[in-house]
Amino acid sequence: MTPLEWPRPSQAVPEPPAQWHRVLTLLADVSLFIGTRAIWTQAASHRLVVAAAISLCYASVLVCGVLALVVRRARSLALLDLCVLVTAVALTLCGWAMNHGGSDEAVLTTQAARELVAGHPVYGQPWPWLFGHGVALTPTVTGGYDLTYGYPPLAPLLTAPLLWLGHGALPATVVSTAALLAGTVALWRMLPTPWRSAATMACLGFGFLPSYGRLGYPAIVALALLMPVVVRWPRIGRGGRLGAGGLARAACLGAACAAQQLPWFLAPFLLAGIYAVRRGELGARAAGLVVARFAGAAGLVWLLVNTYFVVSEPGTWVRGIALPLTQGAVIQGQGLVGISLYLTDGSDRLDWYAHASMLLAAGLLALFVLCVRRLGTAATVLPWCAFFLATRSQDGYYLMMTPLWLAAAVTAPASEFATAWQPRPRVLSRRSARIAAAALLLTPAPASAAWAATGTPPLAMRVASVRRAAPTAVARLGIEVTNAGTVALAPHFTLTTGQGMSQYWTVVRGPVVLPARASARYELRPPAGRFALPRPGARVRLRAFTAVPQTLSSADVRLRSSG
Repeated sequence: MTPLEWPRPSQAVPEPPAQWHRVLTLLADVSLFIGTRAIWTQAASHRLVVAAAISLCYASVLVCGVLALVVRRARSLALLDLCVLVTAVALTLCGWAMNHGGSDEAVLTTQAARELVAGHPVYGQPWPWLFGHGVALTPTVTGGYDLTYGYPPLAPLLTAPLLWLGHGALPATVVSTAALLAGTVALWRMLPTPWRSAATMACLGFGFLPSYGRLGYPAIVALALLMPVVVRWPRIGRGGRLGAGGLARAACLGAACAAQQLPWFLAPFLLAGIYAVRRGELGARAAGLVVARFAGAAGLVWLLVNTYFVVSEPGTWVRGIALPLTQGAVIQGQGLVGISLYLTDGSDRLDWYAHASMLLAAGLLALFVLCVRRLGTAATVLPWCAFFLATRSQDGYYLMMTPLWLAAAVTAPASEFATAWQPRPRVLSRRSARIAAAALLLTPAPASAAWAATGTPPLAMRVASVRRAAPTAVARLGIEVTNAGTVALAPHFTLTTGQGMSQYWTVVRGPVVLPARASARYELRPPAGRFALPRPGARVRLRAFTAVPQTLSSADVRLRSSG
């Protein structure tokens, strides 16, 4: 037999990537375009190195777009996913290089770190000099502003070693941006290979999470710590053992709860879900032990992070970390409070928005326990539904945690909950009874919200006089106010021309407390001494907040230029 007659070994045909994997890589690549031009335009005028780096990222996006559609091997597409991630990281760093001034939360976090290093109290200390000059204030219904630090202490602890970087909010923005990048890489690595570009898209694409990182939000630190917890979370404690991985996830959950308050709302759903899945596998006693060890490890880490403050300032520490729930900030956001803010003239039952939010959170948790086999996959989404009814229903509460939705959707499918335990008392044995129970659990929340939204504004207001500082500016505003309610009210006034809340106007003349069924004249002075009139046609709203009870009264006013 000649050499030409020897049989040739068969050549293995490379496995082609799935078409949906190509599309997902392409979508992640396309998402990097969003917001990039604005940063490049900003950099091109005075930061040419950054502008050049962004241009290289544009080239990378284009090349990755072509390769995503033409590569023939799954391994090649996986390497391309890595290239898209690197490009996204580079664009995030370029965005931070151009915009790292931070927000009010970053400024407060940095100041808290400075006070911590100096050995001064962190909680309950007002820092009014930090605000103004572009740093937003949080007005409260008491007529003042929240000028203190109101988050758990992990972010200041992480910021303290970086104070040498500079003044302002820079150290806090470094922490949050670095946390976002680290969390993205961790999530990318933990997801199955074909799904990794989804992590790039959800965390760094679209531009919204990198912007929160640049603003220095402590919630971004919490998000990064929650990512390892949520990936394959129904498998925590499988076989009755936590192991090193389970303990590490418990530590991440405890640290996340020590970074910001949002994880407090997610933790009960995770613990209830872990118990249900483990009880279906191991029984009640073993499942209880697993959850107790997991919660205990998380609680221990949370306590270790907070120990210094528990010892040094226990009273102010408790009030500080509970501040977002107790501060009485004025209503704001994209949720149901918009009815009282924009569609009606206010309500004398604003407190019921907060009640509705808590009722919905409790109702959803109870429903989750009853129907965990059906709702287990939504454990990372359900907690945020409650914020739609809250008095502060800003979209950041929803979108900052969206990468957790992705992590659970990919790694916690419905099959993980197929044998989970569900409480089934005899009264809920029939399907109709379970539907009725679900309705009973969820009805109080919308009923409470409807009660808040249908309230009537207690104060009737009209402009009586206008003193001008210039033809297009107001120096004094006289208003007639009538309290149509049955209780005395202490009103605080402001004028708004957009969706946000302007600073309160000073009451120059008028009673502090307006008795029920009484009328009075108030003279108001703008916070800056003058109020510039908006463009013709703009809506100007006179608003009055009261704290006890919490109410809002609004009236459209016409303030025309005298020129």
